[in-house]
Amino acid sequence: MKNTIKKIAVLTSGGDAPGMNAAIRSVVRACAYHKIECVGVYRGYEGLMEGDFKQMNARSVKGIINKGGTILKSARSLEFKTKEGRQLAFENLQKEGIDGLVVIGGDGTFTGAMIFNQEFNFPVMGIPGTIDNDIFGTSHTLGFDTALNTVVDAIDKIRDTASSHNRLFFVEVMGRDVGHIALNVGIAGGAEEILIPEEDLGLDRLVESLNRSKKSGKSSSIVVVAEGDKIGKNIFELKDYVDENMEGYDVRVSVLGHMQRGGAPSCFDRVLASRMGVKAVESLIEGQTNYMVGLLNNKIELTPLDNAIKGKSKINLELLRVSDIMST
Repeated sequence: MKNTIKKIAVLTSGGDAPGMNAAIRSVVRACAYHKIECVGVYRGYEGLMEGDFKQMNARSVKGIINKGGTILKSARSLEFKTKEGRQLAFENLQKEGIDGLVVIGGDGTFTGAMIFNQEFNFPVMGIPGTIDNDIFGTSHTLGFDTALNTVVDAIDKIRDTASSHNRLFFVEVMGRDVGHIALNVGIAGGAEEILIPEEDLGLDRLVESLNRSKKSGKSSSIVVVAEGDKIGKNIFELKDYVDENMEGYDVRVSVLGHMQRGGAPSCFDRVLASRMGVKAVESLIEGQTNYMVGLLNNKIELTPLDNAIKGKSKINLELLRVSDIMST
């Protein structure tokens, strides 16, 4: 197919994730390599509607591969959910002579891109950027690996205090709908229990498990809790219940929060972002549209945006079994 793509815009939307800057860099430099103009859109879909564009070249993205966050900024946009908002965005893209769009973000970002493509037949390509790893069609989203390393480092430090004072720590990690972070860091951090939305352990079983650990000789414990876990209303309710039903532990809570999103991306995320950015640009050049770039069996593959949005990422059942064995 003859290349009709002459100018590509790139934006980041939704929650920031380590590796977004590396992906922006890859998109810009892939455009430069293929002699295509590239435009950065500031503040996601908000910037698209306001025409907040900046011409970018290979030198515009120097020194950002190791930076967390996103140099293009990010924002959640209610106006883009309206037909009028999307019409305004389309007019701005036309005015600038842009004929392809790469969006970096999660399922909300992809939903906006898919609807935009359907309404205006405008070529779009998605790159998954979210630490939750909750996008179907890729084994890893940008930022997931970095977040795991950040959380494991925090848990290692918390364990020093837990073992020094015979304490039980509930450590809450991100994961509103899925437990990928909690399950992986729980195993890597040697947690006694891992609470995730996909598995309902129950309060009584939790206390029973912790009592077994104590009888086996453990004088301190770490329990990793995904924020979307359904056992209690929140992690503080879990603490109160264990306080009331267990003796011998000084129970504490540590909510890691947004520190999990920040920091320099890992080597894995930098390489993954570079691969995804190149694939996104070259797919648009080849006439592909309405796809997400993902990592499947260590190969960069395309998944229809509709499938990426509606599909559900599944928890690794082998890891669940390993976590049970390791907590013995």
